[in-house]
Amino acid sequence: MQQRIQFARASDGVLIAYRITGQGPPMVVTPPWVSHLDLDLQLMNHFPSFYDKLGSHRTVIQFDGRGTGLSDRDVPDVSAAARARDIEAVVDHLGLESVTLLIWSLNSPAGIIYAATHPERVSRLVCYAAFARFIAPGADKETTDAISTYQKQAASPETAAAIMEESLFRIDVREYLPRLTMPAVVAHRREDPAVPFECGRELAALLPNAQLVPLPGDQHLPWQGDTKALLAALRAFLGDPPREAEATAQPRPAAPETASGLQIIFFSDMSGSTALTHQLGDARAQELLRVHDTIIRDALRHHGGTEIKHTGDGIMAAFGSASGAIECAIAVQKAIAAHNADKPDAPIRVRIGLNAGEPVAEGQDLFGSAVQAAARITAHARPAQILVADVVRQLAAGKGFAFANRGRVALKGFPHRFRLHEVRWGE
Repeated sequence: MQQRIQFARASDGVLIAYRITGQGPPMVVTPPWVSHLDLDLQLMNHFPSFYDKLGSHRTVIQFDGRGTGLSDRDVPDVSAAARARDIEAVVDHLGLESVTLLIWSLNSPAGIIYAATHPERVSRLVCYAAFARFIAPGADKETTDAISTYQKQAASPETAAAIMEESLFRIDVREYLPRLTMPAVVAHRREDPAVPFECGRELAALLPNAQLVPLPGDQHLPWQGDTKALLAALRAFLGDPPREAEATAQPRPAAPETASGLQIIFFSDMSGSTALTHQLGDARAQELLRVHDTIIRDALRHHGGTEIKHTGDGIMAAFGSASGAIECAIAVQKAIAAHNADKPDAPIRVRIGLNAGEPVAEGQDLFGSAVQAAARITAHARPAQILVADVVRQLAAGKGFAFANRGRVALKGFPHRFRLHEVRWGE
């Protein structure tokens, strides 16, 4: 198979090698770490052509980042900010007004920087095994040897080490994420050995308009493991028609699986929403609900929460840490208090409940007694109050929060009483 390698020049003069395959709307794919377009064909002998399948309905543009592959190798700056200029060079050289950008692995921070500084050029963002900040957490010998040989030839040891050192220990591009308002998908395998699932979960929580797609598997490279599930998720987001095999196959119901580790379950409830509707009318009441939703979602993005679903009068979310969940709840109540002070004629009253446990995940939802108890705790709270189960208070011990013991409370449907605590957010 022959391929046509072309070159674009970055703003700092570095030549970037790229190739184009497929036909349709353009998708620019960042390299994972180091890459070599000429050697890719040899590596593809060991794997199905993942990008060919992804490119069945679009033009896929791949490139070698600076310091690697067929791009200029002897370059002084291989930082994430510099690597973002590689994307800019290719997009500008091809005269593309708007692209879908697929970012993954160690080059995902560079992709985030580009999307944040050129939001008008990125119509959709696809993230696989991606991260904004790295959170420290099998193949046969022939395949392992092939990948090792590829990486040794793709870049010098110094360049490869410099990219890895920055990506794993020094990079944090979370400040850019609120500016990435384009639709986004974050696909991440739960047991990824290179980039932990928690990295993808945090990224999805902080992107303004992202959906998280957890995938089974313990492979990092997208063309290894269950590629069908990954391709199906990306095609669904991109609006591609399903492949013939996917269209004719009978879907099998997903088996429930335990969520990854301990989760803090967050519920908000807009108190008196029915009365507000009668008092203000449907349109005005819906406007206030949108204000509530915006405040909650802003707080979730800033404090690492993942929205699970909208409940009609509130939002259910999940957190990986108790302190993050409490900080989010406090931020919500303070933002709503500020809104009410500014618009006292139509105040919003919200109650928030938190519980901790190991819920069961099915699809994009969470189930189980931990979730049910969180909902009951929320129903027990008063307007403008944050109530948490004792387990949440214990998990957040020593973090500087002020609690008031509200005693042992009977929650509907539970045989035992729960000790609840109020978070004194106004102090």
